[in-house]
Amino acid sequence: MEKIANYINGALVPPGSNHYLDNYNPAKGEVYSLIPDSDEKDVEDAVAAAKSAFAAWSELPIDKRSAILLKIASLIETHHEELALAECIDNGKPLKLAKTVDIPRAAANFRFYGSIITGFSSESHMTDVTAINYTVRKPVGIAGCISPWNLPLYLFTWKIAPALAAGNCVVAKPSEITPMTAYLLSKICIDAGLPKGVLNIVHGLGSKAGEAIIAHPEIPAISFTGGTVTGKKIATIAGPMFKKLSLELGGKNPNIIFEDCDFDKALSTSIQSSFSNQGQICLCGSRILVHESIYERFKDSFLEKTRNLVIGDPLADGTQIGALVSDNHLKKVLSYVALAQQEGGTVLTGGKQVHLNKGLENGYFMEPAVIEGLDYRCRTNQEEIFGPVVTLTPFKSEEEAVLYANSTEYGLSATIWTERLNRAHRVSERLKSGIIWVNCWMVRDLRTPFGGMKQSGVGREGGVEALRFFTEVKNVCVKI
Repeated sequence: MEKIANYINGALVPPGSNHYLDNYNPAKGEVYSLIPDSDEKDVEDAVAAAKSAFAAWSELPIDKRSAILLKIASLIETHHEELALAECIDNGKPLKLAKTVDIPRAAANFRFYGSIITGFSSESHMTDVTAINYTVRKPVGIAGCISPWNLPLYLFTWKIAPALAAGNCVVAKPSEITPMTAYLLSKICIDAGLPKGVLNIVHGLGSKAGEAIIAHPEIPAISFTGGTVTGKKIATIAGPMFKKLSLELGGKNPNIIFEDCDFDKALSTSIQSSFSNQGQICLCGSRILVHESIYERFKDSFLEKTRNLVIGDPLADGTQIGALVSDNHLKKVLSYVALAQQEGGTVLTGGKQVHLNKGLENGYFMEPAVIEGLDYRCRTNQEEIFGPVVTLTPFKSEEEAVLYANSTEYGLSATIWTERLNRAHRVSERLKSGIIWVNCWMVRDLRTPFGGMKQSGVGREGGVEALRFFTEVKNVCVKI
C-alpha cells in the first residue's frame, strides 16, 4: 500500500513519528493509501527549511520566479490524466468533473500568478514640490496555507501560487481526507526545479499539523479555507499573535429565480449549482427561492431533472453524482434530511443512501434530495449541509426574496435569475453576499477578488488581492 510522503526542504520524507493515517477511497469505502500523521516536529522542520530558502527566493529576479511557476503549470497540464484520476479516487467526484474543472483550474492558478507578477506595480505620489512618496511591497516571509477536501488541488494551488509569486516561502497542509493530489504536486515541484524549502507540504490532522502551522510564531500569514467553526478557532489562535488572516469559510447560498428568468437556462444551471461535486462546494446554491407564479412549474421540472441524474462509479463515463467524501460526512448529510422532516419539511425526492454493486457496495453514495415546506428560519435553511440537499421555497415579492436570501449568518455567494437589468442591479446591491452571479453560476475571472461577508469569512483571495495579502506594505518618503 502506497505511503504518501511529506515534502520538506525539496525532498519527499516520512513523518518524524513514522505514524500514518488511513486514506479511504469513498466510492469503495476501503483504505487505499496511508497519510503521514505529522506533528509539531514536522512543521518545525518545514519552517526551518522555509526560513533557509526565503532570502534567495524573495530576491530571485521576477522573471526567473515567474518561469518556475509557469513550469509547474505546464507540468500540471502534462500530468492532467494522473492528477484527475487521483482526485477522483481520493474525493469521490466524477472523473469528468476533475478533468474539466479541478485540474485545469489548478494549472490556471500557477499560470495566472506566474504571469501577473511580471507586471505588478506600486504607487508613487508627488507631495507638492517637497517630497516623493512611494509604496513598497515585500513578501511577509513564510505563509501558512491550509486547504479543504472538496476541491483538493484547485484550492490548494489557489493559495500556494500567489504566496510563492509574491516571493514568500510556504508551509502548506492539504486536507487529510484528500491528500493524494498534493503529494503528486510535490513531485511536480521537484521536476520543475522549485528550489529546496520554497514550498513545504506537511500532511496530517488539523488538530496536530494544522494547529502547529497556525500557532507557529514564525509564520506571520495564514490562508485557510474550510468550515466556519474551524475558522473561528483559527482566529482565536492567530488573532492575538497579530497574524494576517484570510479565512474563506462556509456558505448557505441563495439561488433566486424570478418570474421573468430564462426558464430553461435557470433550470439547467440550478441543477448544476445544486449538485455539482455532490453539493460539496461552498458556492453551491442550496436554497432555491422561486417566484410563486412559476414555482410549481419549476418544481416539477427540477424534480424530473434531479431524478434523472446518474449516480454511479466516479470513474465511469456518464456518472453525474459520485460518492460523498467520507462515511462520517455521509451520515452528517443524511441527518439533515431527517432534521428537515422533523422541522415539517417534505422530501420530494431522494435523501437516502444508495448501495451500488460491482465493488461499490460500501461506497458513500446518496440520492440528491429536494425538500419543500420549510420555514426560511429553520435549521435546515440556516446551517451549511455541504451535500446534495437543496430546499425549495416560493416567494411573493422582491422584498421577500431579499429577506429570505439575507436571513442566514453566511454571506458567501448568491445567484439571481432575471432578464430585467434594473432588477439585477437592484437586488445585487441589496444582497449581503461577497460574490453574486446574475444569470450564471461559477463563472470566475482570476483577476477579481474572491471572498464572503458575515460568517463566510474575512479577507479576499484572487487577483492582485491575493498578492497584496501575502505582502507587507511600507511607504517611503524622500524629501526633494
